[in-house]
Amino acid sequence: MKVSTLQDRTETAAEPLEFSVGIHGMTCASCVSRLESVIGKSAAVHDVTVNLATENARIAAAPEAAGEIVDAIRRAGYEPALEESAFSIEGMTCASCVQRIERSLHKVPGVVSASVNLATETATIRHLAPATRDALRQAIERAGYAARPVEESVPASTGDAREAALRNERRRVLLAAGLSLPMVAPMLLEPFGTHAMLPGWIQLLLTIPVQFGLGARFYKAAWKAVRAGAGNMDLLVSIGTTAAFALSVYQLIAYEYGAHAGHGQPHLYFESAAVIITLVLLGKYLESRAKGQTAQAIRALQALRPERARVRRDDQDVDVAIDEVRLGDLVVVRPGEKIAVDGVVVEGESRVDESLITGESLPVPKRDGDPVTGGAVNADGLLVVRTTALGAESTLSRIIRLVDNAQAAKAPIQRLVDRVSAVFVPVVLVIAALTILGWGLATGDWETAIINGVAVLVIACPCALGLATPTAIMVGTGIAARAGILVKDAEALEVAHAVDTVAFDKTGTLTEGRPSVDRFLVDPAFEHELLQLTASLQAASEHPLAKAVVALAAERDIPLLPAREVQAVAGRGLRGTVAGRRLFAGTAPLMEQHGVNIGRFLPTATERERAGSTVSFIGEEGNPEPLGLVSFTDRPKSSAADTIRELHRLGIRTVMITGDNQGSADRVAGELGIDQVFAHVLPDQKSAIVERLKAEGRTVAMAGDGINDAPALAAAHVGIAMATGTDVAMHTAGITLMRGDPRLIPDAFDVSRRTYRKIQQNLFWAFVYNTVGIPLAALGYLSPMVAAGAMAFSSVSVISNALLLRLWKPASRKGGAQ
Repeated sequence: MKVSTLQDRTETAAEPLEFSVGIHGMTCASCVSRLESVIGKSAAVHDVTVNLATENARIAAAPEAAGEIVDAIRRAGYEPALEESAFSIEGMTCASCVQRIERSLHKVPGVVSASVNLATETATIRHLAPATRDALRQAIERAGYAARPVEESVPASTGDAREAALRNERRRVLLAAGLSLPMVAPMLLEPFGTHAMLPGWIQLLLTIPVQFGLGARFYKAAWKAVRAGAGNMDLLVSIGTTAAFALSVYQLIAYEYGAHAGHGQPHLYFESAAVIITLVLLGKYLESRAKGQTAQAIRALQALRPERARVRRDDQDVDVAIDEVRLGDLVVVRPGEKIAVDGVVVEGESRVDESLITGESLPVPKRDGDPVTGGAVNADGLLVVRTTALGAESTLSRIIRLVDNAQAAKAPIQRLVDRVSAVFVPVVLVIAALTILGWGLATGDWETAIINGVAVLVIACPCALGLATPTAIMVGTGIAARAGILVKDAEALEVAHAVDTVAFDKTGTLTEGRPSVDRFLVDPAFEHELLQLTASLQAASEHPLAKAVVALAAERDIPLLPAREVQAVAGRGLRGTVAGRRLFAGTAPLMEQHGVNIGRFLPTATERERAGSTVSFIGEEGNPEPLGLVSFTDRPKSSAADTIRELHRLGIRTVMITGDNQGSADRVAGELGIDQVFAHVLPDQKSAIVERLKAEGRTVAMAGDGINDAPALAAAHVGIAMATGTDVAMHTAGITLMRGDPRLIPDAFDVSRRTYRKIQQNLFWAFVYNTVGIPLAALGYLSPMVAAGAMAFSSVSVISNALLLRLWKPASRKGGAQ
């Protein structure tokens, strides 16, 4: 279907570009009409055709309209299929570099968002089809930087490449220090009565290799910035050191051969230029070392990846490369070895150390039928594992992707830094120029004026601003992953610090999620038959109550019958046909819906509910009375009460939202100390309760594990999913807990609060450093060398402060929080 072309808009618009956008969520022709109508309203759109069969939209629009198109699709209630590209970037030095690259990327037609991370030296771009990888790479190169797709890059933060780069930086620092020391040493000895300065020409010869050899990197980066019409730290350092060097050369020539010849010794600043470059190089070296430490969590996870596996083929155990393992292969794992693949144990018993994957400190028993995760360590028994996932689909690979994405993402608080960084370098250049003019015109001492201007240029480094947020995010997500808390994006980690209300699903989140039948009320003569019918009806269901009925039938060796036309009734139960009988099992409202009067069983049902059990009825079409009643108990998890107490200690209110009856909900809530209970809640009503809590002004987190929790997880400010639950819940949530221990929930808030505090501290000191340092330099209270030292220290201090997060210990582990 095609909507009319908007002639009145195309006459004045730029040449349109054709976008192809995949769209998720379309179901019928009305979806097509709605999308075409909403997208077509945009002034930037010239023509739009939506195809239901291919789930695709072809759109002719202005080249810069990608973001507007994506917003329009989302306004219509659908999700656009965006491509994502990631690049490793070489040559970034400060927050201004980040801004310049992002501006260049946003100019590429089709780009929806671009996030550049100074700490990880990566760019992550979400875009539509017109923005090819080649076009994105060229945009980065136009900004003055080298770029390679992440999958083609050897990470500088890992292995031999990183160590080699650090050794090279260390050699450059030592060489610069060796050349600078002879010029600085006499100054250090002056308090002891020694005034022997090196001759000016010797100082010049010592400074030249530092200024133009070891400092060439600053000139190259500054030139690229100027060509791109922007500024960065390298430009400030280059201008400042060149001014000090040029002034010294002028003074040397003037006092040797010019107007001042024979009038004493010139005041030279060669040592300032050399020491500035040496200190900046030292700062960059220390920064590189510290940044390597912030990526420790990713490296630890990557080190878990096994390279080889022992596969059983034709009754022979063969050692093969991990790439040669196929789904369904039997992999043999000896005691002490890493488990090579995700799979299920088919033979043997052992204990498995999953600490680096789930954060569980104690080895977990594994036997026939239990799942195991690639990268975990087999402790003391021989296991044979049937492979269920490989490569990018393995649990370890997905964890690494999640942590990597979270570390590369940009937190909302970074927007303030971005706005400051965009104008930082131009403002500093203006302040430096005004400093020189002000001192020169006021005192007539242009030499001092230039030196003060140099101090302004050198101390005003935007590095600390650029590193303040991403380094804290990197360390915070890293330590969280080590504890079994996976943060999907930086925004979830930042928002979690402000949560004041946690809403819990009950079954599987606060309780074991493995209910058992505690009462089966039926005419004894028909008990065997009814249990067989009920278990057969519920055999295909994943609901915990259905599994409890099936387990009871298995325990009594009752065979199951085929079930047909089985249908789940959301929040109420099941219905279907077994042995030619139309049956339904579930809640009282389901019975009422089918005209069944539960009066005969009502006293027992009320009694069981008051005792905290969940009650289910079994009915048959055409029968006005229930065939029977089943009641279930589900014990709270042993750590649930500790979880609620820890949340209360953190000042967080607790709420439980469950579809269970009021009696069962109140029993669990009272046992655990939960503040507020919502019972008899249908799945589609959970999100409405979350919205109600938000409307009260609360910052809400929702914790759940089932498909029915997904809408509420999405509605909450922060969704927290148990990895022991469904994939739908985990994809919806911003935070995933790698083991079913609810004590990880307060741990997640604790690490978020500590991370956010580090971000605030880093930004505070970065801003204070510049707002105090620049005026002091402009007023002549800081020499260029002191300014250079302060600049180098600022970046290192920001990263070091973030690294203090690594001392954090989760309260869920023995010893408590630190």
